[in-house]
Amino acid sequence: MRKTISLFMGFMLLGSAAFAQLTKKEMKELPDGIYANIQTTKGDILIFLEFQKTPLTVANFVGLAEGTLENNAKPVGTPYYDGLVFHRVIADFMIQGGDPEGNGRGGPGYRFKDEFHSDLRHSGPGMLSMANAGKFTNGSQFFITHKETAWLDGKHAVFGNVVNGQDVVDAIAQGDQIVHIEIIRKGKAAKAFDPVAIFADARAAGDVVADK
Repeated sequence: MRKTISLFMGFMLLGSAAFAQLTKKEMKELPDGIYANIQTTKGDILIFLEFQKTPLTVANFVGLAEGTLENNAKPVGTPYYDGLVFHRVIADFMIQGGDPEGNGRGGPGYRFKDEFHSDLRHSGPGMLSMANAGKFTNGSQFFITHKETAWLDGKHAVFGNVVNGQDVVDAIAQGDQIVHIEIIRKGKAAKAFDPVAIFADARAAGDVVADK
């Protein structure tokens, strides 16, 4: 799947001008999978989500984005990330967002286990990864890399990668806003992916706990 995504990304970069965003036709031609189209005040960032390799982490992100997961910041039915800012931006490193308080200390009121996969590393620009304060402290904050950050492997869980809009990632400044995150499901497996059920099972297993 990663090879297919990479080939598609290469085709898009060759076939469109810099800073261009995908058309509806191009969206329809995406390979099967789950994608997050992060709509920001600087433009859109399209990300492929590794729902088969990191199901709990993707369930958290998708469930919050769609407003289906219970949390302490916003009521169910309200998209969690809408209106939040990129509160931490470090040039030539990464952009970080997903904090409802906008200061790096906020979260959804729960935390969940680290979900590492050997295929998913901070291997270059455009890697989507969980921000945390140590082991078992994942919540709602995430970051997207500007470049390879191999020293973060095994400490922060990678769960997706940018397939279009890395130029937007590079243009994001501290305080820029997430307008909305649209979740796109392509194919049977993607459409059957149920964040609420996955999270319920994880809670029962002790992989999601209240944040004290």
